[in-house]
Parts: sequence; C-alpha cells; structure tokens
Amino acid sequence: MSHQTIIVLDFGGQYNQLIARRVRECGVYCEVKPYTTPLAELKKINPIGFIFTGGPNSVYLEDAPKADAEIFELGIPVLGICYGCQLMAHTLGGRVVAAQDDAAREYGRTETFYDTGCPLFKGLPEKGVSWMSHGDYMEKVPEGFALAAHSKACPNVAIADVKRGFYGVQYHPEVNHTENGVRMIRNFLYEVCGAVGDWTMEDYRRTAVEDIRRKVGGGRVLLALSGGVDSSVCAALLAEAVGQQLTCVFVDHGLMRKNEGDEVEAAFAPWAMNFVRVDAGERFLGKLAGVTEPERKRKIIGEEFIRVFEEEAGKIGAVDFLAQGTIYPDVIESGAGNAAVIKSHHNVGGLPDYVDFKEIIEPLRLLFKDEVRQLGRELGLPEYLVSRQPFPGPGLAIRVIGDITREKLDILREADAIFREEAARAGEDKNLSQYFAVLTNLRSVGVMGDGRTYDYAVALRGVTTSDFMTADWARIPYEVLDAVSVRIVNEVPHINRVLYDITSKPPATVEFE
Repeated sequence: MSHQTIIVLDFGGQYNQLIARRVRECGVYCEVKPYTTPLAELKKINPIGFIFTGGPNSVYLEDAPKADAEIFELGIPVLGICYGCQLMAHTLGGRVVAAQDDAAREYGRTETFYDTGCPLFKGLPEKGVSWMSHGDYMEKVPEGFALAAHSKACPNVAIADVKRGFYGVQYHPEVNHTENGVRMIRNFLYEVCGAVGDWTMEDYRRTAVEDIRRKVGGGRVLLALSGGVDSSVCAALLAEAVGQQLTCVFVDHGLMRKNEGDEVEAAFAPWAMNFVRVDAGERFLGKLAGVTEPERKRKIIGEEFIRVFEEEAGKIGAVDFLAQGTIYPDVIESGAGNAAVIKSHHNVGGLPDYVDFKEIIEPLRLLFKDEVRQLGRELGLPEYLVSRQPFPGPGLAIRVIGDITREKLDILREADAIFREEAARAGEDKNLSQYFAVLTNLRSVGVMGDGRTYDYAVALRGVTTSDFMTADWARIPYEVLDAVSVRIVNEVPHINRVLYDITSKPPATVEFE
C-alpha cells in the first residue's frame, strides 16, 4: 500500500500509540518504530516527517536512548515531544540539564503561551493549557532555533527551526488534556510536512483487497472466527477479497451472550464464503462440569477450542494460508518483526500441527482498534458487531462465579441482556468502555409476593477507561440502574438481588475472574 508516511520513533514513551492514532486521525498514515531501527530501514519507508516520542530517560546520561544524528541531515521535518524535544536539542548542540528547582520542573496542567507566527501554532489561540511531564530543562537551545512557546516557569516550552522544519515541544500535544493539541499535530503534518491526507478507510479497503487477491491467488484461506471485532472484520475483508476460497470456522462454545452465536452467523450470511459453525456447547459444558477455579476454566476452554478447531481444520483438507486478526497494537507491543509468530499462538490458542499452510495473512496488522471498527462499517458489517465491547475468550464462563451449569448460563444471559438493553435505551452505552452482568455464587434471602425466596445475587459492572490498563467504575445514573434492577428481578427467575460494583482497577480487575 502506498501512502505518505510519518515515522513515530519510539523512545519508550507511554503515549507512543496515542501519538500514532492522532496522526492517523488527521488522515495521514504512520508507523511506530523503535529508536534502535537502523537508519537505512527508516529511509526505505521514505517518510515525509518524523515524530520523536517522549520517554522516561534523561538525554544527557551515557546510556540514554539516542537517534541516529544523520536523521537531521535528511532534509525531513522532525517534531520532538518531551524527551524527543530534549533529544533533538541535545543532538544539535543545545544543553539539557536536570532541573535544579521545582519551578523548572513541570508536571500536569500548565498555562502556556504560544507564538502563533510559528507554523506549529498557526490559527490557534495565543494561550491555552498544555500537559507537562518533564524534570529536565533545556538550559541552552541549539543554534538556529527560536523560542515558540513559554510558560511562567519555563521560557522554552516549544522551540522551532522553521528553516529546517525542526520543532520541539516539552509538553504532550497528543493527550486530551492539552488544548488544541491535535490541531498542533495537524499543523506539523500539513503546514510543515506537506501532507495531503491520503489515509482513508475507503482507500485501505480497496488496496487491502487487491493485496490479498495478489497474495492468495487461487489458494485457500482458513480463519478461526471468534465473533469479536477483529476476527469479524478480518473475515469480512477476506470474504470480499477471495470469497469461496475462504473458510471461517466459528467455534460456538456455548458460553456467548444471548443470541450472539446466531447474530454472528447471520452477519456473514450475505458473503460468498464457507462459514462453518461448530455447535460445541455440550462438549465444553461437559469439560467444565464441577470446575470452579478461574484459571482452570480458562485453560480447559483454551485447550478444548484448539481440539475443536483441529478437528474442523482436518475436515477441510489442505489449506494454503492461515488468516489472523492481528492489529497494530499487537505488532507494536511485540517490539520485533516476529509478531506473526506470537499472534499465531495467541489468536487460535496454538496452531494445529497438520494444517499445511504457506504463510500467515494478517490484513489488519496496520490498523488500530478504532480503525478496525471504521473498516468494518466500510465493509457493511452490522453495528452490533462493529461496536462490540471487549468480550473475554472464555466468555460467560468467567462471569459465572463458581461451577458452571446450563441453568446458570441462561440466568446470566437474560440478566446481561437486560443490562445492555437499558444502557443502550438511556444512551449510556456510548459512555461505557465495558459493561456486563456477573452471576455471583452468593445466594440470599428475599421476599417476592407473599413468599420468601433464597436465590442468586447478580452483580453489574461498568467501567470507563482509555487503555484498560487502569479503569474507573462508571457513574451510571441511578434511574438507569433502577430500571435494570427492577427488570432483572421481575423478568429473570432465580435472581432476587442486584448489586453494582463500584471498584476501580486497580485494585480490582475489569472482569471478576
């Protein structure tokens, strides 16, 4: 695929993926590369600009991460962010030192003043809030650089060598806390690098289909379809590209949410592809009978999935290509060129030994999650699949606390469906990163009608998060929780109590088990 490309050179910053997402949101393709990437490899990409990320180190230390100084001789614009800014200053003859007093160190929200004559701040207000995080200080800026922004504590919040296209900011424009931060990145892309904005999902779809057809030729492709966003979009893209040459094996382990297996099957009915749904619910329930320990549940389900997939793959016969829904964060986090190997074991739980394939196809490996969803819409997948929330591989098995039975699964499916229906009706589903019901192993006394009951308590969980590394419990309005509670106890047999989990992560996890 041929696009204008920005290289995000990663120096260990916590926001490296966020920077890349911001660039792509501006309609420009980018790739994240470790700072150790040889310059020759970077030059082959023919980038229109570089962005240096932040990082936890100090540039003046002997073992600090460095970029090849020749980057600054290529005639290509560079934007340095935080550590990246200080690295540029250090490399080009400036001086960076440890801040000697608290005034020179800046963390968090900082009132900042911008020189709007600088291309980086063109068309922006002269004052705004930026998000700082630095304990080092640029005591001397390199020759040729002008000061382009300042705060009360720091005269060189941003520096610019307009002639050479080098810009540095000591704050993080990629985070939401920085006012107009994305507009600053956009200015760098379009005003400095000359971007034309040729990164769209329509174009990606067209070129991806062409690439798949060229690679596959007359071969056969096998995909393990989980029903999750990544594998579903991967299936739709492959189906458009090669049609009947694709076989999707959907292992329905009987641990999905209400109607979910049927919805997955219906979603792919319009495509000319081989869709194999394996109804293995009884088989999985048999293996899980009497098992209460969460990790053991996970291992049983993972191993059994492999066995079912192996059996179905064996029935299909010779396969040339194995397809996987690897996405770009997986590639970045692997930190190496062997992401395909890592994901081959992650996505299908281990490859069947006797499936003979030439190579792995990963048509989504350039996309972030939000871009995968965009592509799904472009391909015509229904919104309930495209916007599907994260759902654990073991499914409801880890949302039924204790042993698993068909009765418990049915109870949970109904309660969970009500929670999702009411959240969507109130528009709260758009505010929640993940939300679901859990059938606890707690039974308690209740009163329904004129009689006493002794039935299960169901717990509701809702969180908000940007990265799922940490998460806050969601402040769902009381009236929504009330509607959910009333419906569950009235419509779902064997539940007489509804709880709401108000624990953040940490100390809790998003899931219960």
